[in-house]
Amino acid sequence: MTDTHAPTLTVGPLQYWWPRQTLMHFYAELADSPAHTLVLGEVTCSRRNEFSLEDWLALARELQQAGKRVRLASMPLLMSEAELRGMRRLAEAALNAETPMDFEAGDAAALRVWHRLTCEQTALACRSQLVLGPHINVYNRPALEELASLGASIWVPPAELSLAAIARCNPAPGAVQAQGRALSTELLVFGRMTLAFSARCFTARHHRLSKDQCDFRCRDDADGLLLRTSEGQPFLALNGIQTQSAGLQCLIQARTQVLATGVQALRLSPCSGDFARALALFDAVYRQAADADQALAELQTLDLPGTLVHGFAHQQPGMLALV
Repeated sequence: MTDTHAPTLTVGPLQYWWPRQTLMHFYAELADSPAHTLVLGEVTCSRRNEFSLEDWLALARELQQAGKRVRLASMPLLMSEAELRGMRRLAEAALNAETPMDFEAGDAAALRVWHRLTCEQTALACRSQLVLGPHINVYNRPALEELASLGASIWVPPAELSLAAIARCNPAPGAVQAQGRALSTELLVFGRMTLAFSARCFTARHHRLSKDQCDFRCRDDADGLLLRTSEGQPFLALNGIQTQSAGLQCLIQARTQVLATGVQALRLSPCSGDFARALALFDAVYRQAADADQALAELQTLDLPGTLVHGFAHQQPGMLALV
């Protein structure tokens, strides 16, 4: 039986460039999944243009018809006027959609744009939620309170923030208040962690290509380009301008600690392979109180692009593996 007080599940934005048909099949599968919220949009490279804003909006409407809450996410590193204009169009689309869509701010510029838009269109402001994305640097309660005053409803903590630190920033009793409501926390519990961004495209550099003439080689790596140490151990993954962890954050055994922080939503980051089954296992453990050890044992048999790690959540090195 599902616990009605259990956290909801959110599927974060797809960070890799998958073929159009693969992407469509992935979201068609999620339409019939236990996920409550789906985050859409290009969050890595604006040159990936196979899926336009109109395509994302059409997909969003289909998912809304399937009963999902949809969130549009903006890029975390904006480097041109064109990218700024694209971010503003995305925010306007979320705010003016016939059926409300939420907006996940990838950086401080997006926060400013959203705040200005909602001040100009106060009648629409309450229809959509503003989300503080995981790449906005919030590491203490005063910073969270300041950003929440811009109208944020949800906070996604940085991947490297421990559960103890998250609980201090936004505990369940005594949560940050903004505009008369409590700010909720959405925690990354599964998936590769993005550790850094650069104006340089590391995937292109690996193939000895320039960023502007990259031949879109990132399409060859469904989960990023794996880097190994000199001893042959998985270390990092390159995904365009992103440097990611080789391991996948996995907090399936930390249900008690996670819920104690006051988290209201669990975020899973897409990967190729058996993602749908991973999503179902987190639903079983967190929402139906299934056995976490059994779920972990099954997760470790799935076709996933890396080992399962949990160090950051417990104030340990991020590469600390689950055993």
